[in-house]
Amino acid sequence: MAGVGLRAAARRCLPRRDHGGPRAASSSPSCPGCGPPGPGAHCPGAPRSAPAGGAEPSAHLWARYQDMRRLVHDLLPPEVCSLLNPAAIYANNEISLRDVEVYGFDYDYTLAQYADTLHPEIFTAARDILIEHYKYPEGIRKYDYNPSFAIRGLHYDIQKSLLMKIDAFHYVQLGTAYRGLQPVPDEEVIDLYGGTQHIPLYQMSGFYGKGPSIKQFMDIFSLPEMALLSCVVDHFLGHGLEFDQAHLYKDVTDAIRDVHVKGLMYQWIERDMEKYILRGDETFAVLSRLVAHGKQLFLITNSPFSFVHLPPVPLCPTRDKGMRHMVGADWRQLFDVVIVQADKPSFFTDRRKYGPGRGDGPRERGLASACRPVCLGWGHPLADGQAFQPTLGLSENLMRRAHCIGTVSPAWKRARSIVRKWLPGPGPIAWPLCAVLSSSVKEGNLFDFLRLTEWRGPRVLYFGDHLYSDLADLMLRHGWRTGAIIPELEREIRIINTEQYMHSLTWQQALTGLLERMQTYQDAESRQVLAAWMKERQELRCITKALFNAQFGSIFRTFHNPTYFSRRLVRFSDLYMASLSCLLNYRVDFTFYPRRTPLQHEAPLWMDQLCTGCMKTPFLGDMAHIR
Repeated sequence: MAGVGLRAAARRCLPRRDHGGPRAASSSPSCPGCGPPGPGAHCPGAPRSAPAGGAEPSAHLWARYQDMRRLVHDLLPPEVCSLLNPAAIYANNEISLRDVEVYGFDYDYTLAQYADTLHPEIFTAARDILIEHYKYPEGIRKYDYNPSFAIRGLHYDIQKSLLMKIDAFHYVQLGTAYRGLQPVPDEEVIDLYGGTQHIPLYQMSGFYGKGPSIKQFMDIFSLPEMALLSCVVDHFLGHGLEFDQAHLYKDVTDAIRDVHVKGLMYQWIERDMEKYILRGDETFAVLSRLVAHGKQLFLITNSPFSFVHLPPVPLCPTRDKGMRHMVGADWRQLFDVVIVQADKPSFFTDRRKYGPGRGDGPRERGLASACRPVCLGWGHPLADGQAFQPTLGLSENLMRRAHCIGTVSPAWKRARSIVRKWLPGPGPIAWPLCAVLSSSVKEGNLFDFLRLTEWRGPRVLYFGDHLYSDLADLMLRHGWRTGAIIPELEREIRIINTEQYMHSLTWQQALTGLLERMQTYQDAESRQVLAAWMKERQELRCITKALFNAQFGSIFRTFHNPTYFSRRLVRFSDLYMASLSCLLNYRVDFTFYPRRTPLQHEAPLWMDQLCTGCMKTPFLGDMAHIR
């Protein structure tokens, strides 16, 4: 087994200790891991002497280098690869599914997983909108979508036209800054930010990563947006055309938004469900299994009515193709509550209700579809032309609860009679949330939702793909448990499981540890050796980065630090997984236990210490003089 091989190798390379007590400084002629230290060495317990036999320090360094090479080979037997399961669920926080009574879901990239073939369609449509409606140069039409250019989680500095990757400490990862399609030299990046790699995000970007100066691209739909933005900037720079960075960014963002608002994307999906929607049968299996075990389900999505769930009634053709394709004609039987066009994240944070004639209503906030008369959750025109947004589909048990909490209004009673006339028979009825709560408002919010359902705290688990819009407020403000859907995780784990990655990363870690140990050698020849190792380490970092993405690397790590995206993932999600179908691999009462990740002061056995054969932390007896 791989674990046996690792433990055996660890025993071979760890320093010995006398069982009679702390190791004395004179117990060994040299440190077992570092060998004879050079001038200024501080390795605990090592005598301060020259290399044995009068050997040159540089020769000693290369000998240690070769020893480590052999040791790394022993540490990685063939079966050590493929240790990670792409279909597993990974926990940031301990959570027992036994305690979860209510499951909530986003729609896009959560219940509905889309194929990557959708991105070129979005890119092309938005590119053509720029040319035909915003009058951008015709030359932009020569650009096609490059699926391997960008990754999720990147930041864009609007005024500098820089697309870049930032780590958890707000530092730009050098080698990952692009203006247009061309890399920007590291020296120029540092100069642009006042001689540092650090980006003051707290000054330049809001909590949701939306500016004013820097925007973070957090959802999967942003991949074609980043590609188009880079292509347009590349065209202007390549042809020497002056442009206003802020206006260009806004035009590209608006063009991408138009693809969604005008319903173009949903039209493509509806025309070819088999091509664009993945794992529909697995989504059905997850939902059915939860309902069979007595769980309550709800849906809160920004997606439009027409795509998610218009039912087949005489007054309206069948258009609920998304859910019907994945779950079947009776999909509504699985859900207690359905909310569409919710306008997240505002739905989770805004306590205001938007009444008729208010200047802050849906029309002013850019929800074009909210201006159409929509019938009580199923898209039918009302007799008086009134509109309710967003809309709730409530099951009968929740309707009874609405009576109990005293929220029944004349509009609610009217809604019940209208919908029962159109949708006879059992199953959830569509009810506008605000019609249940008040007859004078168009929109509700999560606070109204909580008052109606009483679904509060950790017994609710909500899944979504957008760390900000879907998860952040639910965890921080409302105490729900959250699950992040990260489709890229499957591909990244498969790369991590490759022999090339495992050997490259392990040797890189070992070499880093060797550099840390041997930096005490400061003669001229030793400095040349250390410089050669530094160069090799940088080459290894570039190799491991390119395995994920040639321009930006992994979405989870910079060279060694977590990315800004990773830090947000850990902060805003209890669980994360590649797809909702991963739930099928676990019992509904399963408890997820996060692995204890060592802090720097808690880690006596890092890989670099195994490979150098020396403990980074001195033994307690050797630390007695430290105050």
